[in-house]
Amino acid sequence: MHYLQHVPFETPEKIADWVQDNGFTLSGTLLYEQEHSQFPLQSDFDLLIVLGGPMSVHDEVDFPWLIQEKEFINETIAHKKLVLGICLGAQLIAQVIGGRVYKNPHREIGWFPVKMTAEGKATKLLQHLPHEFIPFHWHGETFQLPAGVKSAALSLSCANQAFEYQGHVVGLQFHLESSNDSIERLISHCGDEMTAGAYTQQATQMLDQRALLRQSNAILVKLLDAMEESYRLSK
Repeated sequence: MHYLQHVPFETPEKIADWVQDNGFTLSGTLLYEQEHSQFPLQSDFDLLIVLGGPMSVHDEVDFPWLIQEKEFINETIAHKKLVLGICLGAQLIAQVIGGRVYKNPHREIGWFPVKMTAEGKATKLLQHLPHEFIPFHWHGETFQLPAGVKSAALSLSCANQAFEYQGHVVGLQFHLESSNDSIERLISHCGDEMTAGAYTQQATQMLDQRALLRQSNAILVKLLDAMEESYRLSK
């Protein structure tokens, strides 16, 4: 597994635990550090994780590496690799495959419920997720999906929360990989985004949610297990 990391404080978190528990290897490209920003060869990995970040997919002037990252994501999808995008990662994938990324009517920051769609429950990789669950969110943008992409989940404030593309690409607006530490880091580095709003919680509401973290991490395991099984069946 290989991951693309956009800022120091948004890391693979519980994804790394799953990798270790299953005896796989994990490598990463740190796009914010020039000396560690080399993309791997397609032959060097089986599953790509595109992590979150506070920048927009449109911020290519401020973050010129976004251009090369999009090219790499497009190449990876063309090679039929398994791909999982989280938050910014999902938005990057949505844009690469022909969707439109734009500002959502509401920021969604905190623990809010999402519901699977009928289309989502019929997908190859997301079908085993619960019908309704409460993951952690931190996003202000969303996407309009192109034709042929299965919209898999929604919330009250955001019509597209998850999608599957061609049976091997998954995008999630929310964070199943979160830990209490990773949420603390987001609050510390992106706290200026926590302006008053119907879908923005305060730090005290977001932290020490052990039951919700356990549920989210268990759902992450289901998803990664499904992606691993899909990989094994393709060989």
